[in-house]
Amino acid sequence: MKKTITIFSILSLSLGLKAQKQKTPQDSINVFYNELFSVLEKSYLNRKSVDWKTVESETKDRLKSYDNFEKSLTEIKPFFDKINANHCLIFYNNKKYSGTGKVITKDDFSEQWKKKFDTKPAFEAKMIDEKHGYILMPNMLFFELSPENINKIAQPLYDKIAEIKSNNKPEGWILDLRFNTGGNSTPMLLALYDLLGDNVVWGTLDGNKKMISKIKLNQGKYLDGAKKPAFINPKGELLDNVKVAVITGLFTGSSGEVTTLAFKGRPNTIFIGEKTYGATTANTQYTLPFGSTMAITIGYDSDRNGNYYEQIIPDVFVSKKDNFDNLLLDRNVVEAVKFFDIKS
Repeated sequence: MKKTITIFSILSLSLGLKAQKQKTPQDSINVFYNELFSVLEKSYLNRKSVDWKTVESETKDRLKSYDNFEKSLTEIKPFFDKINANHCLIFYNNKKYSGTGKVITKDDFSEQWKKKFDTKPAFEAKMIDEKHGYILMPNMLFFELSPENINKIAQPLYDKIAEIKSNNKPEGWILDLRFNTGGNSTPMLLALYDLLGDNVVWGTLDGNKKMISKIKLNQGKYLDGAKKPAFINPKGELLDNVKVAVITGLFTGSSGEVTTLAFKGRPNTIFIGEKTYGATTANTQYTLPFGSTMAITIGYDSDRNGNYYEQIIPDVFVSKKDNFDNLLLDRNVVEAVKFFDIKS
């Protein structure tokens, strides 16, 4: 799921009270799925191509066999598959329910990548070869979307990058998104504010791929139409014209792809690695009954110029040449340094 563009929380108090008064598991199941169907029929990107009457009828028939609400959520997968909702997600009791995703096998990755992935990589920002800044931006998923909470997450990341900027003055920056499988893009982009500058950084397209919203960064604020924008407190000069190499991989997906798109159209930028996962549709968060949350697809992601990419293809292709034990031997990093060494 990406950082949401608009947050829907229209579950009414009356519905909440009604849910509390349900006497049977089937009552709870009906409340939940009726709300789910209603939301999707109104807002889902591909809603016009779905035969809702048939799909809902088939799903309700299957739901009759359940005597437990949580167990009924196993029907989310076949239901989402029927409506081709391959980027929609349901979260309930710390579990994720989704349709059938793209299959990527372990054979598609290097041993170094798998070894690093198994450590659940965290954010990194450091110097390599004493000349270049290196940022590893992993996935980030959370549901408290207040500006204060986003600042709490983004500010320490930004401060670490700003410290390197101030103390080392790198000649170029490497942004590694190989482990960024998605989540919320807002803190990622705020952390990278100095590299992106005061610009439109990405956008949302409607079903006809016409731009319906633009997301901007300005003086440390993330401007997406919210009355109170998310923010970081910036320090020092911007780096929006320095050289940046963005490294992507097969698992760079969803908000990882949004973060990649934010650098499309930026000057002095190169993309290295493998094509991205291909979850470049825009999700928004919606509150459903019983403490559940849905990420619902409502549009397409675009770069700052309104261009849509089903997958983001790198300028320089590198596959299975990772080396996280020694980044200077990582082929992606080697190609980045070549780019930095080219005199402008």
